[in-house]
Amino acid sequence: MTFVNSELFPITSDVNENGRLVLGGCDVGDLVSQYGTALLVFDENTLRGICREFVNEFTSRYTNTKVLYASKAYINPALAKIVHEEGLGLDVVSGGELAVAYAAGVDSSFVYFHGNNKAHRELEMALDGSIGRVVIDSFHELAMLDRIAGDRRMVQEVMIRVSPGIDPHTHVKTTTGILDSKFGFSIETGHAASAIRRAIAAPNLDLIGIHFHLGSPIFELEPYDTAINTVMDFLVAFKEEGLNLREFSPGGGFAIGYVRDEPPPPIASYARVITDALKRCTSNLGFGEPTLVI
Repeated sequence: MTFVNSELFPITSDVNENGRLVLGGCDVGDLVSQYGTALLVFDENTLRGICREFVNEFTSRYTNTKVLYASKAYINPALAKIVHEEGLGLDVVSGGELAVAYAAGVDSSFVYFHGNNKAHRELEMALDGSIGRVVIDSFHELAMLDRIAGDRRMVQEVMIRVSPGIDPHTHVKTTTGILDSKFGFSIETGHAASAIRRAIAAPNLDLIGIHFHLGSPIFELEPYDTAINTVMDFLVAFKEEGLNLREFSPGGGFAIGYVRDEPPPPIASYARVITDALKRCTSNLGFGEPTLVI
């Protein structure tokens, strides 16, 4: 057997005596013969290893961290079970992804419902399943969710997605934290301040945290530091208005390697910059240490 020496391949990759690629002990030629093409193959050992690396790198620096798997990348019940077994929660953006999470037996308190166009029925489905968090992305959604929760005589924990206006220097089509992004409430326009105040005042919502997402893939580390400082500085004014910052999410967007000559920073580097910035801000600005949601 010849070891496949490339970080672009799964960790179980090898080449057998016939010169055929082997993944997880399976000859890919045999897989093609059995399943046909196109064929998408996931290596469980690689997936579990990445999950563990994220959890270890972040929690070793900031104990109170939750790591979420972004279901929009790909999700099915088997994959949902794997990431949940490794201690991750799920970030879902549709009723379909939510249904997969429920079918896989994922603890609903570890499920976060994102998305900028959630349907009324999807929000009902989320609340009926005792979802952990709904991440609010519009004034329409805020009002609708408050009504749905009120109809159920419950208080739903929520986060507000803000747009800090920071350019992460990635592709324009995948940049999500700038002023004219379709995602979140802009800090610069005053929409974020209005959304926070409305959420605090909503009788059936409990605003527990703030979320932002800069885009993907992000190869530079400095935008995370800048954005965390910008958002935390912005939030100081709301401490006296009733904001109890229990969770803080600077999103993800971490780069991965597609080609050999564009290696991404290691996960440890992202973890160091993000946790250092959050600890510095909470200390300097008088916040407690919120749960970090990645």
